[in-house]
Amino acid sequence: MATTSRFRKDAVAVPGETHPVDETLPPVKMFTSGLQHVAAMYAGVVAPPMIVGPAVGLSAKETAFLMGASLFTAGLATLLQTLGFWKIGARLPFVNGVSFAGVTPMIAIGKDQGSDAIPIIFGAIIVAGLLGFVAAPYFGRLVRFFPPVVTGTVITLIGVSLLPVAFNWSQGGNSTAPDYGSMKNIGMAALTLAIVLVMRKFLRGFLQQISILLGLVVGTLVAVPLGMTSTDAISEASLVGFPTPFHFGAPQFQVAAIISMCIVMLVCMTESTADILALGKIVGRPADERTIEGGLRADALGSAISPLFNGFMCSAFAQNIGLVAMTKVRSRFVVAAGGGILILLGLCPVAASVIALVPLPVLGGAGIVLFGSVAASGIQTLAGAAMEKGENALIVAAAMGIGLIPIAAPGFYHAFPADLLVVLDSGISTGCVAAILLNLAFNHLGARRREEQGAEPVPALH
Repeated sequence: MATTSRFRKDAVAVPGETHPVDETLPPVKMFTSGLQHVAAMYAGVVAPPMIVGPAVGLSAKETAFLMGASLFTAGLATLLQTLGFWKIGARLPFVNGVSFAGVTPMIAIGKDQGSDAIPIIFGAIIVAGLLGFVAAPYFGRLVRFFPPVVTGTVITLIGVSLLPVAFNWSQGGNSTAPDYGSMKNIGMAALTLAIVLVMRKFLRGFLQQISILLGLVVGTLVAVPLGMTSTDAISEASLVGFPTPFHFGAPQFQVAAIISMCIVMLVCMTESTADILALGKIVGRPADERTIEGGLRADALGSAISPLFNGFMCSAFAQNIGLVAMTKVRSRFVVAAGGGILILLGLCPVAASVIALVPLPVLGGAGIVLFGSVAASGIQTLAGAAMEKGENALIVAAAMGIGLIPIAAPGFYHAFPADLLVVLDSGISTGCVAAILLNLAFNHLGARRREEQGAEPVPALH
């Protein structure tokens, strides 16, 4: 039986009431809302193994195995994050999946190591996950360095950084395909976007909350007669399959690969810290030091466990934060249900292939709303960031500009060392670091120095 909640949108806790984050919903609502989260992040989970598999010389069958394993381990990591145990898990509606940050270094490892690439990658991820688990408490103490001027900037960058993913999906997802960017693909994305917007406008209650899922279903049904869907994945998939532990062999530990993946782990932890703060703001349960620490531990433990089942490094999925912001369904148990669905998909390749029926242009149309919602949440946070105080406007301007470089000019850092590109190619990471450092310089060190000199605060830029 569902618990009732009278929480307002800002969700201020009242003694005796169940916070929306801890609310349970009726089974049907729990399942469909969880399925909506799976639909929103499915492409993001399977994309890294789809890219890395062929790049390291795996066959199509082995790559498909990696995809199933990634779904399975994403489900495990999501359960760690939402349900948690001991001091592990943020216990927020937080989805975890395969991190894109590791794709480039994993491909580089594949080029250097050849047939041994996968065991070496898995060994490096295990070590990086253990490092992250140990470092989590120290990251948790950084929460005081994330005031609204920082979190608002980072949340906005998260949304803006994800929008190119939606645009790529809208064009077809594969830039080498003949129909990439065709009017047919973009038209389908636009139609799906329109369907979602109309449903949000005219539907009410639970149907309005699952408008993204309904939009994906309707868009896919429209795409069928247009020949934009393929059932090959269903016909070739097995009914039952389990990601056999260490399917590609025992993990190997190579120093250069370990260093590379440890850097990726630190990047993921930086992004996850920002994501946890963003989600805490959206659901009305601001993330404190303990929440961040638990969330990062779940990220790291999920990453360390993933290679056992042939999965890659796990981190927060920002697109699902947009889904929470849009639907207002804040229950962590809904996302836990999504984690359970991911595990089932990983164990049942046929079921996983059914979700794969959704054409990328359809997913792209819905993604524009999802990712745009994240950016809108960031702008809302910045509205309360006292932009008229000190140099806050300058902090936002500079950090946003730095964070947009990898998005607006993808080749900007092409001459830099490959190891640095792991950080520099992530607008979220660079923007987050820039915002933190600028906030320290202008609102802490600079403010202290002005106080010592008895000077008036520097007026904000307008």
